[in-house]
Amino acid sequence: MGSTKTVAIIGAGPRGIGVLERLGANIDLFGRGELDVHLIDPYPPGPGRVWRHAQSPLLRMNSMAEDVTMFVDDSVQCEGPARPGPSLAQWASQVRSGEVGTTGMDRDVLAEIHALTGTSFATRRVQSAYLSWFFEDTMAKLGEGISVKLHKDTVLRVTGGLDEPQLVWLTTSATPITADIVIFTLGHLDSTPTEEESALVRYAEANGLTYLPPEYSADSDLDVIQPGQDVLMRGFGLAFVDLAVLLTEGRGGKFRTEADGTLTYLPSGEEPRLYVGSRRGVPYHSKTDYRLLAGRPPVPHFFGPDTVARLLSQDGQLDFRRDLWPLMAMDIAWGHYHELFNGHPDRVRATWPDFSARFADLVWDTPEMHALVAETVPEPADRLDLDALDRPLKGLRFETFAELQEHLRAYIRRDVDRRTNDHYSADLGAFVGLLYAYGNLAVIAGAKRLTTTSYVRDVGGWWAGYFNYLASGPPGHRLEELLALSRAGIVQFLGADIQVDAVDGVFVGSSVSSPHTVRATALVEARIPSATIKRTSNVLLRSLYESGDGAAEVLSEPRHETGRLLVTPTDLRLVDSSGNAHPRRFALGAPTSVVAVAAFARPNVNSPAFRQNDLVARTVLRTL
Repeated sequence: MGSTKTVAIIGAGPRGIGVLERLGANIDLFGRGELDVHLIDPYPPGPGRVWRHAQSPLLRMNSMAEDVTMFVDDSVQCEGPARPGPSLAQWASQVRSGEVGTTGMDRDVLAEIHALTGTSFATRRVQSAYLSWFFEDTMAKLGEGISVKLHKDTVLRVTGGLDEPQLVWLTTSATPITADIVIFTLGHLDSTPTEEESALVRYAEANGLTYLPPEYSADSDLDVIQPGQDVLMRGFGLAFVDLAVLLTEGRGGKFRTEADGTLTYLPSGEEPRLYVGSRRGVPYHSKTDYRLLAGRPPVPHFFGPDTVARLLSQDGQLDFRRDLWPLMAMDIAWGHYHELFNGHPDRVRATWPDFSARFADLVWDTPEMHALVAETVPEPADRLDLDALDRPLKGLRFETFAELQEHLRAYIRRDVDRRTNDHYSADLGAFVGLLYAYGNLAVIAGAKRLTTTSYVRDVGGWWAGYFNYLASGPPGHRLEELLALSRAGIVQFLGADIQVDAVDGVFVGSSVSSPHTVRATALVEARIPSATIKRTSNVLLRSLYESGDGAAEVLSEPRHETGRLLVTPTDLRLVDSSGNAHPRRFALGAPTSVVAVAAFARPNVNSPAFRQNDLVARTVLRTL
């Protein structure tokens, strides 16, 4: 008989249960004996906090149902076995056919599941049901050698030396859980206010104003926003979209579809007036609701695993703009033009084999490349211009606020049209190239071979924002609703490079896009908190940082603390402030130095998160 070993997984959201699934899939590595797993989270196992059922039914995912899976398929390059399973869309079909039970699902969620198609953007409550089912499915497949105990609780701290059992201290018990190994899968972090945010809190309190710092939209106390109140919204991404939904439709407003298909917003009278701006001054690009006409493009072509390995084998540090971005941009363009030449051959003046052979010999953003594209792609609207996509309001200034509104509405209208009409399916080809560029850049960033400037300014700054702006936008119908809200005067656009000043007892918003200023009695930071263990309000991570048992990632030349929890790049072991990797502690997910943010993935894309889950599970089992 083998002995019993114990693993504590702190965090039971998608990342935690993904690791649990991999422990079950790789259990043969454990040998003889019993494995006890303690799964600890105050929120439900599977959905966790972000995807819990207990949130507004109006909030939706920003991925199509067919593009969401929790299962490790054959594309995932890991040592452990693949265990394919249904995507969210396929699972919904199984629910409808009776293959999957519906115990515990409420009537509204079931109705949503029955209406779901592959290109639907499911509500977060439907995703919650899928994740709950995945957890139950994982539990059923664990086998007799693994037992799981759930703890609806919060971990305060973890103690125990390098060669000692680990003690996991809970909020509700004076007796800790004793574990041989602890795995931290804590997901996104809340943060205490920065100095600037703290100053705004004090200013708001002193002047009877309302200020909401960055936080997760589903957790925001929006009751402090009054009907008819003028509210500045700083941020134009997904957090803004969620907040706008909750402050309008969430307060009883309705959308009516007119005979020409446009939406009209019918106010309830409970809405505030929202003035939104950001650095770009435009919303994130909406997701496409069509499929590729020419099939998946052959990417990565320029910035794939072989190229990444070659770059990492070179001496010296890598510069993002010099060494990486030209290759990443080539792959994005490769995806775009593959779809254009093969899906829309009537709009080009060459065949794909001819174009691709010539394109592959060129260097990104050179006169020769521009000449080739101009020669073979006659319509400028069919050409990929990554710089123009980045700053669509650059150089534009409108004399009146009304002109700015008209311009932004026309811009958003064009964006929605491009992403709801497969005439523009080359955009989706570029999107696929973008996803692979993102994943392979993460490998290099995780290896810590970039210069500090590249890591901070480019990867964590410009690139992170650019990727989210292009790839992580809302469903198209959300921008249709935004247009309706704009026409109704509920939402108004401030423009690019927004500036907010705290003067004269109010918040004053302005931008470079027009001379108009807005005086408001409320300011909302429409963005999620930045991950930082130094300022996190998570008690466990703060205890790790303050005790020195966990260290913040630090870049050198010049020195810069990223705010992420330091782990070893090879096996994701937690590193302390002395530089020692703890043999009994592992950490993975958004707050760590080896980033793989998305806890679930599109099918067949070799998900970095799934590879990490498998790596940690196998390392843990071998260690035990």
